[in-house]
Amino acid sequence: MKNYRLLLPFLCCWVLLSCDKKSKVEKAVEEIPLQIKVNRFDKAFFETQPQDLPKLKAEYPFFFPAGNDDQVWIEKMQNPQWRELYTEVQKRYGNFSTETTQIEELFKHIKYYFPGTKIPKVYTIIAEMDYQNKVIYTGNMLVISLELYLGKDHRFYEFPQYLKQNFEPSQMMPDIASSFAKTKILPPTDTSFLSQMVYAGKELYLKDILLPEASDAEKMGYKNEQITWAKENEGYIWRYFIDNKMLYDTDQKLIPRFINPAPFSKFYLEIDNDSPGRIGAWIGWQMVRSYMENNEVSVGQLLKVDAKELFEKSHYKPKKNE
Repeated sequence: MKNYRLLLPFLCCWVLLSCDKKSKVEKAVEEIPLQIKVNRFDKAFFETQPQDLPKLKAEYPFFFPAGNDDQVWIEKMQNPQWRELYTEVQKRYGNFSTETTQIEELFKHIKYYFPGTKIPKVYTIIAEMDYQNKVIYTGNMLVISLELYLGKDHRFYEFPQYLKQNFEPSQMMPDIASSFAKTKILPPTDTSFLSQMVYAGKELYLKDILLPEASDAEKMGYKNEQITWAKENEGYIWRYFIDNKMLYDTDQKLIPRFINPAPFSKFYLEIDNDSPGRIGAWIGWQMVRSYMENNEVSVGQLLKVDAKELFEKSHYKPKKNE
C-alpha cells in the first residue's frame, strides 16, 4: 500500500500529461479553417426531368461517360427499382448535415497530419452497389455511394453477412479514411506475408489518428465480439504465424486467407469457425502500433519504413494466452 501511495502522484502526472498532449492535438485540429460542401448528385440525377438532362450532363460531365445514349440515363431516372432505391436513400440521407460535419472533422485531422492535402470536392451518388468501391478518393474528388450505407439489415442487400455488417452509416467515415490512406502508403516492396500485414496495419493506424473517436471495431470493420476474439487469441494467432514460418513466406494464397475481407480467417483449424476475416491485417495493426509506441518517428516516417525494419524495431510481442 505504501508503494502504491508513492506511485500515485507519478501516475496522476502521467495521465494529465497524456490528456494534455491529446488536447493540444485536438485543439490544433479544431482551429483548422475548413468547410466542406457536399454535392448531392444522387438528388440532382433523380430529381431532374428528362428534358433537362443536357444541363445535368454539363454540370456533372464526369458522371456521364462517353458512349452512352441519353436514353440510357432517362430510363434509369424513370426505372421503378432505381427510384425505390433513391427513396430509401433519401429516407436515411435526406439531410446530410451530420455526415457533412463528420467529413469536415475527418479532413481537419487529415490537414493536421498532411498539411499539403487539398480539400476535395465531395459528391454523393447512387451507384451499382459495388461494395469494393463504396468510397472513391482521387485527391481532387471524394465520391460516396450512399446505397451502401443503409444499414446491414436493409431488404435490398443480397450479400454475405460479413460484407453486410459494414453497410452501416457508422462505416462511412472509416471507409473515407481508408480511401485516403491508400493514397499515402507506399506499396509493399516485396510479396512477403509480413509486408502485406504491415501495409494493412499502416492503413489501420492512420485511422487511429484520423478518427480518434472511432472504436477499433469500426476502424477494422468488425463486430465488437470479433475484436474481443482477436484480442483474446492474439498470442495463439502470432504463434501460429511463427510456427508455420509465414512472416517471410511469399505464397499469395495467404492474402485471401488472412488479409482480404472474408467470413473467417483460414487457419484450417477448429478456430476457423470463430475467427473473423482479415486477422492478418489486425496483427499488422498491432505491430504498427507497437512500432509507434517504441520509436520516436513521425507519421511521414512511418509511411516510408519498410516492413522488415518496422517489424524488427516494433518489438512486437503479444502476451501469451493463459
